[in-house]
Amino acid sequence: MRALVLRSGGLVVDDIAEPEPDAGQVLVAPRAAGICGSDLHLLDLAGKAETPGPDMVFGHEFCAEIVDHGPGTDRTLAAGTLVCSLPLAYSASRGVAMLGTTPLRNGAFAERMVLNENLLLPVPNGLSAELAALTEPMAVGWHAVAMARLDDGAVPLVVGCGPVGLAVIAALKVRGIGPVVAADFSPARRRLAEAMGADVVVDPAVESPYERWTDALVPEGGAVQPEVVVPLLGWLPSSRPAVVFECVGVPGLIQQVMAGAPRGAQVVVVGACMEPDNFLPIVGLTKELQVQFAVAYTAGEFAETLRHLAEGRIDGTPLVTGRVGLDGGAQAFEDLRNPEAHAKILVEPWR
Repeated sequence: MRALVLRSGGLVVDDIAEPEPDAGQVLVAPRAAGICGSDLHLLDLAGKAETPGPDMVFGHEFCAEIVDHGPGTDRTLAAGTLVCSLPLAYSASRGVAMLGTTPLRNGAFAERMVLNENLLLPVPNGLSAELAALTEPMAVGWHAVAMARLDDGAVPLVVGCGPVGLAVIAALKVRGIGPVVAADFSPARRRLAEAMGADVVVDPAVESPYERWTDALVPEGGAVQPEVVVPLLGWLPSSRPAVVFECVGVPGLIQQVMAGAPRGAQVVVVGACMEPDNFLPIVGLTKELQVQFAVAYTAGEFAETLRHLAEGRIDGTPLVTGRVGLDGGAQAFEDLRNPEAHAKILVEPWR
């Protein structure tokens, strides 16, 4: 079968062995699979490696169609059913394989892959495969918001409006939290943030998102007076609960967020920084900030997100800015490096 293969630090389309389902697994054909920012990071790391690793097939955001059932399956869902699944496969003989991030089992940038029958979620309400494939990245935002333990009246600031930030915005709107303030240097991403429901969108090159956020935090009549504010401590008069989601994942952002946040704010770090970083603990100490790191999602949150997409509570349509077959996959990875051009490109292996 054909697949988009990570090989020797680059991406090539090649024929690879078709996967065989173990006991309790099904063979599926991916219909749509998103390229994740983490895929770009892994590609970059592979390109810098002194020794090439084994071949691997990316693709952990997907919707697939059941092709056949392996041994020991209940065959509850018929062939032809569109399904989503947590991106992992496991069996007694192979152990656990995180799909799209390990050479043990190929991910969804291939004509076929295997999934465990007991992890399958049928796609409801006639939701398209393209939008169902957004379940995984949108679940990341759903989990991040759940981890924030939001109080009534909380005002969130979302720093970074790439796919992770957009997923956070969508989750906040479903939960009725707001007003949502969002910040990004990219005009295209700011437009997407508005489309996903952000109430206030800020260009950090023009104004400080933290000052704009303060306007939303302080109720009318509670204007900040210099004589009652200690900048180091981040005191604000009669401030509403504050939470900031760091959705960029580059060195320096955590320190910037801590410096800009008011006293007692929650800081939820969702951006996946893969480099060493530094921040000044005294800033968080004097402001008594709550710093929470959030990654991935639970199985229940994954299922909830699929249901919200199917019921139209989350509209993922604005996120999908491109579709390619396997042959266009390598170029799609490069195109995604320009935030003005794309948000989410789907690979459709059947093309």
